[in-house]
Amino acid sequence: MDITIIDQRTGKHELLTNEAIASFLFQHLDQFGDKKELILKCLDYVFNPERGGFVVVAHEDENIFGAVIVNETGMSGYIPENILVYIAVDQAQRGKGLGKSLMQKTMDRATGSIALHVEPDNPAKFLYEKLGFTNKYLEMRLQR
Repeated sequence: MDITIIDQRTGKHELLTNEAIASFLFQHLDQFGDKKELILKCLDYVFNPERGGFVVVAHEDENIFGAVIVNETGMSGYIPENILVYIAVDQAQRGKGLGKSLMQKTMDRATGSIALHVEPDNPAKFLYEKLGFTNKYLEMRLQR
């Protein structure tokens, strides 16, 4: 299995298209996911020259087994420079260390701090804590 990083420097991947990545994430995020059009919007942000970010994909050829999308914030110092927006691993691959490998590649690629949101009942919360993520703030939102 290969792990590929896709960003503005590498350009879009021939086999690992935005559509394929978004479809994979939509299918495997389970109850923690968003609508496919929102995942595609997140991918558009990565490849927008005014924005940025990167995608990390575990795959064999075009068959995706795990994916991460990180958006760069451009807000160094006062907001983390990176927001890990989506991460998912194929259910058949869970518990084999693939999530940890994806997170390690993500942490290696990111410049600066990384923020992510995780539901309290998401089993991945334990992985994030093992990797050094802490829960510094209580997030509050005004939904409109």
